[in-house]
Amino acid sequence: MVQDSFYKIALKRFEELFMRANDSTNREPAAVTLATADSDGRPSARIVLLRGFDERGFVFFTNSNSRKGQELTVNPQAALCFYWDSLGEQVRVEGSTETVDASESDNYWFQRPRESRLGAWASQQSERLKDRAAFESEIASLATKYADQEIPRPPHWHGYRVVPRRIEFWQEGAHRLHTRTVFQNTALGWEKFFLYP
Repeated sequence: MVQDSFYKIALKRFEELFMRANDSTNREPAAVTLATADSDGRPSARIVLLRGFDERGFVFFTNSNSRKGQELTVNPQAALCFYWDSLGEQVRVEGSTETVDASESDNYWFQRPRESRLGAWASQQSERLKDRAAFESEIASLATKYADQEIPRPPHWHGYRVVPRRIEFWQEGAHRLHTRTVFQNTALGWEKFFLYP
């Protein structure tokens, strides 16, 4: 069955799960595995933090010069995988990525702790670190430079939005008889179906 209301149902279900995860014993409910791939299709994955979601998609922030940023530049397809052990729930999101508006990146940037903003300026994320002391010295130098002023957002630091084309909900079941529910965007609209465990 195909209908666009299925997308709203999927987002509502995610919202409810995310709220439950925040109320549970999960140490970092916003943690999500982000998978990307380079131009040759070689995959890489890492944990990032979800910083927002709505009908447009799922947002995280990072350094665009990092490995994930470079991979998203040449191959803007990505997958997210949330797993909340205390709930026995997993959510997988697959889709294309886009950069968020500068105003949205600015808004989140200025909510970050000052030390995190200094680190974002000093870090050449994903590059080889030859001298930890020099890196820490650069952070100290930036702290002095911006002692009496706001720390601006670096041009290479911004948000990405994963625009879903497929969302799968996995619910743990007894004897490995899990429940898998998929919402998928097609040429005709969003459809809902189930998968074998």
